[in-house]
Amino acid sequence: MTIPSSFLAITVTLILIYPISFLHPTVVNGLGSASTTAVTYGTATVCGIVAAEPAQGIQCYQNGQIISVEPNTSFEAISGGGSFFCGLKSGGLSLLCWDTASSNSSFKPKRIYNSDTVRLTDLTVGDAQVCAREVNSGMAKCWRGNKNAGPKFPPPWEVLRFQAITSGIGFSCGILQNNSRVLCWGSDYLGDDIQKQFANLSLLTLVAGESHACGLTTTGRVVCKGNNTSGQLDVPFSSAHNEFSGLALGANFTCAIRVRNGMVVCWGGNKRFEFGSNVIDNISFEYIVAGLDFVCGLTSRNLSMICWGPGWSNMPRELPLKMMIPGPCVQASCSTCGIYPDSETLCYGSGNICRSCQIELPVAVPVPPVASSPVSPQTKAWNKVSLAFVIVGSVGSFAGICAIVFCFWAGLCGLLLKNVRNSLQPTSTDANVDTAAMPQIGSSDPTSRSYSIKREGSLRSRMQRSGSSTSSKHADKTQMFSFSELSTATNNFSLENKIGAGSFGSVYKGRLVDGREVAIKRGEASVKTKKFREKEIAFDSELALLSRLHHRHLVVLFGFCEEKDERLLVYEYMSNGALHDHLHYKNNVEKSSSILNSWKMRIKIALDAARGIEYLHNYAVPPIIHRDIKSSNILLDANWVARVSDFGLSLILEPESEHETMSSKAVGTVGYIDPEYYVLNVLTAKSDVYGFGVVLFELLTGKKAVFRNDQDNGTGPISLVEHAGPLILAGQLQKVLDRRVGLPEMNESEAVQLLAYTANCCVKLEGKERPSMSDIVANLERALSLCEDNLE
Repeated sequence: MTIPSSFLAITVTLILIYPISFLHPTVVNGLGSASTTAVTYGTATVCGIVAAEPAQGIQCYQNGQIISVEPNTSFEAISGGGSFFCGLKSGGLSLLCWDTASSNSSFKPKRIYNSDTVRLTDLTVGDAQVCAREVNSGMAKCWRGNKNAGPKFPPPWEVLRFQAITSGIGFSCGILQNNSRVLCWGSDYLGDDIQKQFANLSLLTLVAGESHACGLTTTGRVVCKGNNTSGQLDVPFSSAHNEFSGLALGANFTCAIRVRNGMVVCWGGNKRFEFGSNVIDNISFEYIVAGLDFVCGLTSRNLSMICWGPGWSNMPRELPLKMMIPGPCVQASCSTCGIYPDSETLCYGSGNICRSCQIELPVAVPVPPVASSPVSPQTKAWNKVSLAFVIVGSVGSFAGICAIVFCFWAGLCGLLLKNVRNSLQPTSTDANVDTAAMPQIGSSDPTSRSYSIKREGSLRSRMQRSGSSTSSKHADKTQMFSFSELSTATNNFSLENKIGAGSFGSVYKGRLVDGREVAIKRGEASVKTKKFREKEIAFDSELALLSRLHHRHLVVLFGFCEEKDERLLVYEYMSNGALHDHLHYKNNVEKSSSILNSWKMRIKIALDAARGIEYLHNYAVPPIIHRDIKSSNILLDANWVARVSDFGLSLILEPESEHETMSSKAVGTVGYIDPEYYVLNVLTAKSDVYGFGVVLFELLTGKKAVFRNDQDNGTGPISLVEHAGPLILAGQLQKVLDRRVGLPEMNESEAVQLLAYTANCCVKLEGKERPSMSDIVANLERALSLCEDNLE
């Protein structure tokens, strides 16, 4: 049997704690993260682990059809080979494989490993071999993947212990635990050749292709070894330390994801640019995998799959698969690098997805700003600092201890950023644009200043510092309620009174003894210490912010309750609910069913919300970044006035003299989170602008931030920004407008065009190109005035 000249790149996951750290242990993930998608190159089959469902099952795409995969249970990783793929069940105690060569409508499983005690990880499939690593021992185990493939694939000696493994055609390789060197095994000479070429290099990660392999060295540089007939080993000259965060190796090419923007760059191949990033320009990816002569990637914007390359029969487009998880759902803590945005929703409450720590090696180094040149002097300077810390690691460790002691002595530790659990969505149960005529939206803001990010300390510590049992700052503006009176107001927090969920708990409608209708947010009860800390952080954040903020377009906080483990906030009741519900619920299909189905009203609501956000950015002292702007956090009162709500993830900013922003772990909601913030972990007010731009698209189209396009042959989930933005820029605004509202009339048309133009400006990939909230308010004021002129 002739082996085809092809291969699927297998992404190997590695989490390594570097022996020298500064203040915190530095965790390094492998290139990419846990593989939750796979390709079988012989049958052009693409599979992935489905997100936001009770079971993280597998769904596949083959020959234009969706193929169901049995059993419908949860998996943590999958990997593909020539004509089959395998999956490791959640927990790592069972390994199944599926043959993709049959034409059946579903794939039947074959179990090749099962244990009650020995857990596996690092599942990797070559052309026909299957290998995995024992979690505790580090020993590699290998099997043949199909019954016709001949004798069992030879595993390495049992005395060898690995920290990561990968597989090519006829060979597998691993990184040894004791010295981080490469060792290969199997029947193919290529493995021996690759092992010799890596020689004495120490690696953190390793990924194999058909006849070559690439890895990340302990200094943070990508190195490729093996066959170089098509230039697949020629890592771009511009490649700097820590530049790439994901690799996919095919038959004769290599692709990688850039750390700073999530975009793909490729080298090698028979034709210039055949796998190049020009094909998928301006798209950020979580990770990528490769087949015979094509590449597939999981997009950061909406977690959908896109495939491209000369071997892919269709033009680059999103596959009609469901949304895929960007990493395994785990029960372990993600304290080092934080939790992936909206992780709990993606895992359906059955765990969390840990964020990758791709760029934190060998010590935690701030990400340099994006510059026009591939390697800026600042980048080189930081690399020198990094090396210095490694050399004098013991001194750094001692300095870290001293810094911690000083931090507590100075009382500054309460100001350090903490990871915050992502908010749950939603808040309740479930024509050409004439740009010459548009006002120019600038990125500069006359009121903008330089800030560093700070979270206020806990409420309890603030009370203690004030010298009283109740903070006088809060007492003047908010009322302290007892738990019993709030329980009475909500009929003991009955399900009938539950109206939604917020950043740290459920929301209930209630009526106080004085007759006021209120919305009461109650932190979820949990015996887990971590959950309690997250609840307290969100509680403190909302109370600290809303108790000192007063604006017509911010939700009103009446008071709070803090008794034992109970944390409750009491708000003014917004009788018309969330904007999200009016736009996306089926009971609003008919035009007459909602007052929001007029362009004037939608523009007014957009303007209301924009004024609230503008107040946070420009007039609150110190300024505030909301971090979770979305339609479910824009509430409507009895008079249909929009107010921004849910400040559980918000951050306050303090003036600084040098830097505009400092790094912060990205949180938010899928579909709304700023891609620049997510990739770089650098937060600015422009991150709120991006989320608000998505809300403007919702108002224009009536579609959710991430939705399934049922009119396009069952296409999978698609980002609203990717759907509406290109059509608007192409002068096809009418194709995306919400039909429930109808076509705009006369001057309304110009107002809607202005709304669409503003939305597109808000979602520019780079924050510096987005408008300020003051610019947005000015544009929306003009749009509303155009609608009012139309009525005269």
